[in-house]
Amino acid sequence: MKCLLSRAQILLGVLLILAMQAIAAPLAGRDFTPVTPVQPVETGDKIEVLEAFSYACSHCHQFEPRLTSWARTLPADVVVRKMPVTFGRDAWANLARAYYALEAMGELGKLHGKMFEAIHSQNIQLTDPQVLSDWVAKQGIDRKKFADTYQSFAVQSKVGRLAQLTRSYGIDSVPTIIVDGKYRVTGGNNYEELFRITNELIQLARTQRPVKTAEMAKPNSPKKPVTAK
Repeated sequence: MKCLLSRAQILLGVLLILAMQAIAAPLAGRDFTPVTPVQPVETGDKIEVLEAFSYACSHCHQFEPRLTSWARTLPADVVVRKMPVTFGRDAWANLARAYYALEAMGELGKLHGKMFEAIHSQNIQLTDPQVLSDWVAKQGIDRKKFADTYQSFAVQSKVGRLAQLTRSYGIDSVPTIIVDGKYRVTGGNNYEELFRITNELIQLARTQRPVKTAEMAKPNSPKKPVTAK
């Protein structure tokens, strides 16, 4: 009897493990939608996690610090990239131009979070080019250089491509996460679930790429703060 009970317990345990794995595994239609056709990535041999966002989006503002924290836990073979969207709105297009201008100037790391704060916490209308120019100057950025970059052909071209890219990825709301140009995350009732699904899709994308070294799949080491000498 004890032997039979032990076998039953083992079988139950195995079934529970399988059930939990089935729940955890990302499911098309529930957790993600395949991107068809698959879109090219800009991260070479590394897995791309693309966040579609807008500075005008309050949900993106709330999501940003959580995404930043999660990104620090990712293995070395994963890169997070961002893409502003416009949804055909002129005001959002102005913010997309600001994003690409700051990126081109090497100032995005300094001002990305501050853009969200200015719009959503300080109620500064950065969708107005003149207000934006004044605000950027107050952040220590050369006003003329920013204006020239903001209006440059390179920046205008990137913004001009956003409508097509948004359609190709099937993006209809923000923030939206796309994994390796293949999977649009649609599930997750909270941030924890969303990142769990994204992590699972990263693992799936990894199996579909050439074999990487074990070192590439290790989590990034925490970066030590740089101190002035």
